[in-house]
Amino acid sequence: MPIFIDQMKRAVAIPAAPKRIVSLVPSQTELLKDLGLTNEVVGITKFCIHPNDWHVNKTRVGGTKNVNFETIEKLQPDLIIANKEENSQEDILLLEKKYPVWISNIIDLNDALLMIKEVGVITNRIEAAMHLSEKIRIQFEALEKLMEGKQKRRVAYFIWNKPMMAAGTDNFINDMLRRCCLENIFEQSSYFNEQKQSVRYPVIQSNELSTAAPDLILLSSEPFPFREKHIQAFKAICPLAEIKIVDGEMFSWYGSRLQFSADYFKTVI
Repeated sequence: MPIFIDQMKRAVAIPAAPKRIVSLVPSQTELLKDLGLTNEVVGITKFCIHPNDWHVNKTRVGGTKNVNFETIEKLQPDLIIANKEENSQEDILLLEKKYPVWISNIIDLNDALLMIKEVGVITNRIEAAMHLSEKIRIQFEALEKLMEGKQKRRVAYFIWNKPMMAAGTDNFINDMLRRCCLENIFEQSSYFNEQKQSVRYPVIQSNELSTAAPDLILLSSEPFPFREKHIQAFKAICPLAEIKIVDGEMFSWYGSRLQFSADYFKTVI
């Protein structure tokens, strides 16, 4: 059986061209669809909303952090695709005792492009994966050229409300903000380290946001569904900031949806 090294540097024995795939990651589920693996994918999570026909018709194996082991056992997968951030370590440790589990670890665009190509190799969809990754790379190169010479705007990107949680450092959203010529005001902060908070998605107090005084505040449509009604609350904290609701999938989904992200970012900035 072929051995593949996943993005956690783990050696995983996976059958050549696996026929029964379970995906535990929404953005990677969509990638499998776009690589032409409709027949091979037998299980997805309840959060795998794209494509819609899969969301409606495919067997659901629970959530990303609380999988249903009995359902997975009935599906008898010969490959499970997971992610370091989105899936719980406890679930992965149990699953890998019975099944091949390939784990991605996505911090930036380069990680995402590598993941797309490696999933293509594992699933015997090399040509489609190479074409997709190259298309995405070219689009982001064009975005980079467009941003050359532009003055950076100071931004705060929020993923949750009550408590207010922002994108910090060492995550995919932060890399997308950089590529939009935006300076993430919460990328580095000694305060978070001193308070032993997560520097990846720190909890932000109103006075901290007010003091930071960003030029732009982006409220993501997911995982918390920010709506227009939330804008006024942030406006009260930062009256001079421009505040926008943005499509969170474009900033945080690191699969084939990236082929639409660069063009979307142009409309945002």
